[in-house]
This record gives sequence, C-alpha cells and structure tokens, in this order.
Amino acid sequence: MKLTVEIADDLLADACRILHVKDQGSAVARAVAEFVRCEKARDFALLLRKGEFDYPATNDEVERLQG
Repeated sequence: MKLTVEIADDLLADACRILHVKDQGSAVARAVAEFVRCEKARDFALLLRKGEFDYPATNDEVERLQG
C-alpha cells in the first residue's frame, strides 16, 4: 500500500540508523511492524497479569518440553 506522510527529517534519519536500513520506505514499514509487535506483546502481557489468558498446557508439560 502506498501512503504519503510527513515525517521530520531527523526522526526519519534516526529510524533508518536504528533499523540499519538506507531506504526510508523500509524504515517506515519496519517501524510500523515493530510498533504493532510491541503493542501485541503488551496486550498479551496484560492478559497474563489479569489471569485472562489460559495457556492450554500444564506447568509440568511446559517443563518437559523445555528439556
């Protein structure tokens, strides 16, 4: 999908440097993907803390899988 946005030059340069990419489009796409990944992880952690996520394996089963 093509999208036109205005991003401050210094912010975009920082994103390129941090993400180790030269292409600005790649930097924006990776930054958005990373943001979404972090938000999903945060949401999952909240579910765990609230006790609203029930992992389908027992603790013994998980430990057995870990070797």
